[in-house]
Amino acid sequence: MNLIYRPRRLRKDDTIRRMCRETRVSSDSLIYPIFVDEMLLGKREIASMPGQYQYGLDTVDQAVMECIQAGVKSCLLFGIPSHKDALGSSAWAENGVIQQAIRKIKEKFPDFYVITDICLCEYTDHGHCGVLCKEQVDNDQTLDLLAKVALSHVRAGADMVAPSDMMDGHVAMLRKTLDEAGFIDIPIMAYSAKYASAFYGPFRSAAGSAPAFGDRKGYQMDPHNRKEAIKECSLDVEEGADLIMVKPALSYLDIIRECADTFDVPVAAYAVSGEYAMIKAAAQAGLVDEYKIMCEAALAVFRAGAHILITYYAKELAAAIQKQDIG
Repeated sequence: MNLIYRPRRLRKDDTIRRMCRETRVSSDSLIYPIFVDEMLLGKREIASMPGQYQYGLDTVDQAVMECIQAGVKSCLLFGIPSHKDALGSSAWAENGVIQQAIRKIKEKFPDFYVITDICLCEYTDHGHCGVLCKEQVDNDQTLDLLAKVALSHVRAGADMVAPSDMMDGHVAMLRKTLDEAGFIDIPIMAYSAKYASAFYGPFRSAAGSAPAFGDRKGYQMDPHNRKEAIKECSLDVEEGADLIMVKPALSYLDIIRECADTFDVPVAAYAVSGEYAMIKAAAQAGLVDEYKIMCEAALAVFRAGAHILITYYAKELAAAIQKQDIG
């Protein structure tokens, strides 16, 4: 058969396939989430997320060391405080769990890049992401508190802040607060397109952040909406976000692609707890090859246009990249 174009020529062997890859993956693009429990000594496996742990302040440096040894250079910190109240005041305490964790990490690993989650849900006794007015979150009152949280994290040594609360105007408030305090070089990675997803279940048990009543649909995005994600990202970029995020990742690849095509800032994607737990459960049941599924799922996110992947598989993916099984 006289064919001019034979695409299989570029698939003939491993060398040519690697040479012609459109999507490249680097361990520099991986961020590992770390849970720090103020009340814990040592570490405790998270029942809903096999292979993942809550760390005490005495072992958080161990979590970081494991990242460094695997080739992962940054983390996203989540705190579990010993005290919760209606305002989530532990979130901005000078000696709060995250503030202590940052100082401990930076003392031992000054070059390790520490990103902190900025939200109140883990610190409030009602589990919502802001100040309540009756049973609704008061957007504008919450902004002042989020700014206090971000400033306290940066003063403790955080390299980047990542507001996940989904309050309107939060990026502008954080940017203004940080700039006025002299932290003009601290980047903001906004959870810009954060959907009200069923994939968050395992995280909420891991972080102790499930709402005591109702849900978060009033401030997180409706999974039906695509154009709204572009609007949310546009607002955050206009307010000064240096990076934007889509969360969850695998079920929102179309949103990642559209954001990557639309905005001239890096796009992060968060492969959330439910995505991780599903792969683990299927692998434990003998239904899938965990390693291959892990690699393929991550590749899909990068192929969709993400520049950064926040994932509980960060250490394993870094090893897979080193082995050239993905990359």
